[in-house]
Amino acid sequence: MTRTDVLSGLRERAARHALLPLRIFLGVTFVYAGLDKLTDSAFLSADGPGSIGELMRGVRDTSAVPALVDTALNAPVGFAVALAVGELLVGLGTLAGLLTRIAATGGALIALSLWLTVSWAVTPYYYGNDLVYLMAWTPLILAGAPYLSLDSLIRSRRSRRTA
Repeated sequence: MTRTDVLSGLRERAARHALLPLRIFLGVTFVYAGLDKLTDSAFLSADGPGSIGELMRGVRDTSAVPALVDTALNAPVGFAVALAVGELLVGLGTLAGLLTRIAATGGALIALSLWLTVSWAVTPYYYGNDLVYLMAWTPLILAGAPYLSLDSLIRSRRSRRTA
């Protein structure tokens, strides 16, 4: 085996697993964000310092979609719990590689809604992290988790049964 063959094999393996670091980062980050919200009693209240209600009222007039903030303000605690559970499920699905495209779409929708509301007024735009998260989910929406995932395990078992 020549040096070129070895390098070619390494490049092929690296390309195959290129999305794995992104999957791990986004999965861990969203699991952490969900757990952080669910365990923060101040965040899970309608009023007071650090609450979801205070945050939403603070960004309402500068958001791109004030109606979205108004909807969240109708039931701020319910919205906070839904957001946290959504982040947790997206993160776990991404880490496990289970229904990865669906989980990534959920992550992108969460990031989009936070960008249009909470970080919309951040100037310059690249200081806000929600737009970056939205873009980071895109490769996983497009490619899924073809390797080292429950999706690939399920796919290989199905193909063995039909063969």
